[in-house]
Amino acid sequence: MDDPILTIDEREAINSGRWFSSLSPSLRHDILRCAYVKRFKDGSLICARGDPPEDWIACAKGAVRVSSTSISGKQITLTYVEPGIWFGDVSIFDGDRRTHDAYAHGETTILCVAKSDFKKILAMHIELYEAMLRLHARRIRQLYGLVEDLNTLPLRARLAKQLLHLVRSYGISSLSHNDEMRIGLQLAQEELAQLLGASRQRVNQELKAMERDDIIRIEPGGLVVCDRPALMRLTELDN
Repeated sequence: MDDPILTIDEREAINSGRWFSSLSPSLRHDILRCAYVKRFKDGSLICARGDPPEDWIACAKGAVRVSSTSISGKQITLTYVEPGIWFGDVSIFDGDRRTHDAYAHGETTILCVAKSDFKKILAMHIELYEAMLRLHARRIRQLYGLVEDLNTLPLRARLAKQLLHLVRSYGISSLSHNDEMRIGLQLAQEELAQLLGASRQRVNQELKAMERDDIIRIEPGGLVVCDRPALMRLTELDN
């Protein structure tokens, strides 16, 4: 479903994105001027592996689930693109096809810049080249960090890091407990396990242990983080 106008909250999500907000006002204006809005229902396919790169995309609401399919046909979730994050530019730069599937996770709004418009903006704003290099450098740092964590940290520390990231991106303050934060992104334990490269059973065990220690609370509507400092201390586990 398409809608030509971002809501106030969606526009704020785009404008307050760490990378986008670092751009000059004229560059931000030209990007938004030629961008168009698409809205998707939960589970809808946004773009598929093997598709030609048609758009540069930003998430404005909800989340974009990036996944691949194993040889056995099982879908594996690699990451969730949160509001304010741009993606899809790698395929535009190298001219190759999309490497993964992207689905809407929850009610999702994306902002799209057509490939031809993206290249026009590049030609008009040399600043965008350096900005894209910064964006790619940040992604590489994050990727190396994930690989390092996978090889050096126990599952509990990696799970704690993932929960802290979800709180930063999707945290909703509790009205009754000021120190509690509900994770607004609805994730099944299997989806959380895929992000961590672990089995659902092991992730369930670690979540139950955190719940016993009053660090988190598992509710039907999702996870509630009760003790962020304790969660941060868990990320420092090294054995």
